[in-house]
Amino acid sequence: MEHVSQPAVLQQTRAGAANTGPLIIVTILFFMWGLLTALNDVLIPHLKALYTLTYVQAMLVQFCFFGAYFLVSIPAGMLIRKIGYQKGAVTGLAVAAGGCALFYPAANSGYALFLLGFFVLAAGITILQVAANPYVTVLGDPRTASSRLTLTQAFNSLGTTVAPTLGGILILSGSVLGASELARLPEAQQFAYRASQAASVQGPYLSLAAALLVLAVLFAFARLPQISHTDDGATQQADTGARHSALAYPQLVMGAIGIFLYVGGEVSIGSFLINFFGEPDITGLAPADAAHFVSFYWGGAMIGRFIGFAVMRVVSPGKALAFNAACSIALIMVAIFGHGPTAMWAILAVGLCNSIMFPTIFSMALHQLGKFTGQASGILCMAIVGGAVVPFLQGVLADSVGLHLSFLVPAACYTFILFFGLKFAGLYKKSP
Repeated sequence: MEHVSQPAVLQQTRAGAANTGPLIIVTILFFMWGLLTALNDVLIPHLKALYTLTYVQAMLVQFCFFGAYFLVSIPAGMLIRKIGYQKGAVTGLAVAAGGCALFYPAANSGYALFLLGFFVLAAGITILQVAANPYVTVLGDPRTASSRLTLTQAFNSLGTTVAPTLGGILILSGSVLGASELARLPEAQQFAYRASQAASVQGPYLSLAAALLVLAVLFAFARLPQISHTDDGATQQADTGARHSALAYPQLVMGAIGIFLYVGGEVSIGSFLINFFGEPDITGLAPADAAHFVSFYWGGAMIGRFIGFAVMRVVSPGKALAFNAACSIALIMVAIFGHGPTAMWAILAVGLCNSIMFPTIFSMALHQLGKFTGQASGILCMAIVGGAVVPFLQGVLADSVGLHLSFLVPAACYTFILFFGLKFAGLYKKSP
């Protein structure tokens, strides 16, 4: 048995205590962007009905929101290298607050300004992602980075769990007219109706803007450790090829593809849930009632992440990832070819399987990248653009072959994640 000296134990204890405060602060950020992201699932059916959009047009919400990750991630990485991780997080919070504030004039302008608001909001969240994820990976033992990131992601899932129910109450509580009913109204009444329905988002998003600004001020004065990456001895010994780019690491390249497909699959399922539950052969639920069940989807991810925090201290992250991906594929197939409550609960259970995927893929992709960690984090956050592309593809399929079969798109995404988990199942055996 390896002997650890008393001073070493005390040093590890003090380091753990010193990291607790910063970890709590960063965890608050995870909660906020979870809340903001999941509110999209409520706004999509609301705007679809309000502006009589097709599925493809409605998915422009996710296209603009997650498209920001692709366009902003690299500039965000450059910004954070220049001003630091903490100031970068404050900047991200301020930009996200500005995006929320844009929803107020959008209610009086139309769908296009809503899309701009989604883009600006997501740009702020992207900066937060690039800054906060590396914080979690360095605040403790590298071998438990997956477990630690899973714990913080659990609070991200708490935000996504609260958001659909909260949005259902604040945004979907009023009755929405169907396209045929709206068409029978005089043009002036149609305009007034759309304005009143759009205005239901103003109060909630102004409140979120204020909360983000308060959090930015608190975060600016918080005492957080400085993050710097150098070529440590372990990394140099393991990397005798003297790689000059993060893209030279195969686990990062495949991890970026995994993040693209995972986020795309998760977001795509969430975006279509309210419409799926409204299908006559599923449950025929009204949007406001269906929104409450969407919370089960995101709530499952939250519960699974708390479980994963403990399980992945003894189980290989790669094996856990592969197992959850296989379960997701099976559940989606049940939802596609099933009916009634069975199909509904099967698709909701995918949320539980999603739980560990993002933090596990993210931390596996960053494993032993040393000085390339910041660059790699930007690349991985850039890959979150999958949340823009995959729902759009599912929307195309839903408009052409039907909503049920369109879920084959996220099923295909989880197939690659299954492969990634199996391929890198032994990654952490190389850890010192």
